[in-house]
Amino acid sequence: MPALPQIEAFKADLVAIRHDIHAHPEIGFEEVRTSGIVAEKLASWGVEVHRGIGKTGVVGILHGTGGPGRRIGLRADMDALPMEETTNLPYRSTRPGRFHGCGHDGHTTMLLGAARYLAENRDFTGTAVFVFQPAEEGLGGARAMLADKLFERFPCDEIYGLHNAPQLEAGQISVFPGPAMAGADFFDIKITGKGSHGAMPHVGRDPVIAAITLAAALQTIVSRNADPREAAVVSITQIHAGSAYNVIPEEAALAGTIRTFSPEIAKLIRERMREIAAGIGQTFGVQVHVDIRGIFDVLVNHGPQAEAAAAVAAEIVGAENVLTTPRPVMGSEDFADMLRVVPGAYAWVGHAGTVPVHNPAFILDDGILPVGASLLARLVETRLAA
Repeated sequence: MPALPQIEAFKADLVAIRHDIHAHPEIGFEEVRTSGIVAEKLASWGVEVHRGIGKTGVVGILHGTGGPGRRIGLRADMDALPMEETTNLPYRSTRPGRFHGCGHDGHTTMLLGAARYLAENRDFTGTAVFVFQPAEEGLGGARAMLADKLFERFPCDEIYGLHNAPQLEAGQISVFPGPAMAGADFFDIKITGKGSHGAMPHVGRDPVIAAITLAAALQTIVSRNADPREAAVVSITQIHAGSAYNVIPEEAALAGTIRTFSPEIAKLIRERMREIAAGIGQTFGVQVHVDIRGIFDVLVNHGPQAEAAAAVAAEIVGAENVLTTPRPVMGSEDFADMLRVVPGAYAWVGHAGTVPVHNPAFILDDGILPVGASLLARLVETRLAA
């Protein structure tokens, strides 16, 4: 069956919720309106609501009719991206520079759908814990909730999350044990030289040339220093310098990300970046400051929970549509921080979209909403079976 019939029956309500959230996107730690919708919906269904966890996070608690027992957590992210939307959908973003370009509006809606279903069908022993997390997009929302003692206040024996996947076929679900998503660092590099007239570069120290050379040199780390059997990425995603055609600026800046699955490879890349930057600085007579920050841990799915998620997925989409062969991706996800504390698993749910996430033309297929909600709901019912 593609989705639980009861959830399929209120699909229109889920679509309306998602379109509303999509039209009013909020970036990390600004999810005031979104968390308000979540809290109001949960409370209307009789779910115990706790707000302000990790600043704008929400936690819902639902006890089964079978009495006390184990506690299963379900987590969804709520934040949008700081980017423009180009879809021209009737429910497109109404906020300039804000866009649900990763589908978190869908994830939030799926978890709300699971919560509604479970609130209407409490035939399980134990407790469902609904975790609506802020600021997943590199701002540390999971760590903020953990710092607010998420699992001390709301203990979970297991926890599960999911993400939409336009790279999969519609109706497919992928979940497997072990490393599933890369760890990530963000870096900023500031180069300080000596400004001069554009016609007289010899009297200055050009930080732009140093920045261009450094950007190219950093690409040799993966190709010439990292073991080719180890997956690694170094990407320069920002270059900033100058403000006039005839002025060599005083400063230039680079920024980007490192992705790895190995602490040893991550350490190697960080060290080589600093060494290469120091060498470029000496070569061009400029000052180079490198700031590297660990943002995401490697997301590691726990074996028993990955197996449980795969079994439930088979109920929803059929065993032939469940992909369990490990295929780690270089993207990152701060649900990894929660999985370091509580065993669990993270799954990808395929849909009919063809544009990748983080693209201004990304469109989430509404048909995925009851599928994801059913997967989450059945995980609670299965893991808390009376």
